[in-house]
Amino acid sequence: MSFQFLKFDRLAGEDIDLIIDEKVPADEAKGWVPAYKYNIVLHNTTTIVGQIDIRIGYQESLYFGGHIGYTVLEKYRGNHFAGKACLLLKQVALQHGMDKVIVTCNPDNYPSRKTCEYVGAVLREIVNLPPHNDIASRHLVFIGLSRFWT
Repeated sequence: MSFQFLKFDRLAGEDIDLIIDEKVPADEAKGWVPAYKYNIVLHNTTTIVGQIDIRIGYQESLYFGGHIGYTVLEKYRGNHFAGKACLLLKQVALQHGMDKVIVTCNPDNYPSRKTCEYVGAVLREIVNLPPHNDIASRHLVFIGLSRFWT
């Protein structure tokens, strides 16, 4: 069965909304799964405060790179926008049959660690990345369970 993007072009929250920026198809040659890429905007505005994406499916590389990636523009940090955006993505993941997600970050990235804790993810382990991985040398691996999926 082939993958099909679902109609999740706008996800509305209380403080922020997610507006689809791009739907990226899988690239089997590169080992990439399909992904939804969103702009994080202030609720009912066009003011972009960051970006978030969710990669759909399960494969080994996602254990190191994670299912969810996010960034918030510096002047908007400290408002839990990344965490609130992660929680909005729950409906996308569940509709694609994903009962858990992986979020990773560098051990020194304390704001990202706090985001993982904010959404209820559980620290599973700190791993050394494989030599063929071009990210940093170590990553924290959080598994989205707990409040994230309840």
